Amino acid sequence: MSEPLVTVEKLDNPARVALIRFNRPKVLNALNDALAEELAGVLTTLDADPSVHVMVVTGNEKAFAAGADIAAMAEWDYAKVYNDNYITRHWEAAKSLRKPLIAAVSGYALGGGCEFAMMCDFIIAADTAKFGQPEITIGTIPGLGGTQRLPRAVGKAKAMELCLTGRFMSAQEAEAAGLVARTVPADKLMEDVLATAGKIASMSLPAVMKVKESINAAYETTLTQGLQFERREFHGTFALADQKEGMRAFVEKRKPDFKNR
Repeated sequence: MSEPLVTVEKLDNPARVALIRFNRPKVLNALNDALAEELAGVLTTLDADPSVHVMVVTGNEKAFAAGADIAAMAEWDYAKVYNDNYITRHWEAAKSLRKPLIAAVSGYALGGGCEFAMMCDFIIAADTAKFGQPEITIGTIPGLGGTQRLPRAVGKAKAMELCLTGRFMSAQEAEAAGLVARTVPADKLMEDVLATAGKIASMSLPAVMKVKESINAAYETTLTQGLQFERREFHGTFALADQKEGMRAFVEKRKPDFKNR
């Protein structure tokens, strides 16, 4: 049996957190079709698992994912990628997740690796991490959202410069630009990320999913439409037992006991 391209561990501490790892260390976790197919299955399964509230995806110290598998793609032609519906067929699974997906990035997150990290709900990076969209240097362009999500995260000027030059961006620059939520020392990355995931997993799951859905709606709607969407989701929380418990716990100065309903 060959090694899985994606490993999964459902954690006890913190509870309700699943840790997903890319597992192609010999090629710096380069992303290929087989890995994408495995990952799509893993994400879909965990999203439907009631014992999992938050997912964390990571690589290893050297690389989150150093881009797509160029050796596999080098001789492909237009007919193949178009007929195969390349990228859309597997990678879009991450877009439809209802539960939070956090990217823990150490080392290289380049090309497809950077793009997949941007598909996650937020990124926490080791201070050694490097981000970039170097596709231009091999005669192509980003195809997993690099020209679309990157400008939304860092602005047009920086995204244009990064995609046109192919240069790498440090974790510190990425945080300052808004791509990364937080930068932490490399040896503390997983400790920090899992503490963050555990904090989110301790909240009411319906409320967590409503927050995610509402923030994502901000990128797809006008401000007026987005505010209306948020207001209705806020109103909807008053149908939750967890809203009653949370507010009563606040008034009674105790920790809430959420039942996720």
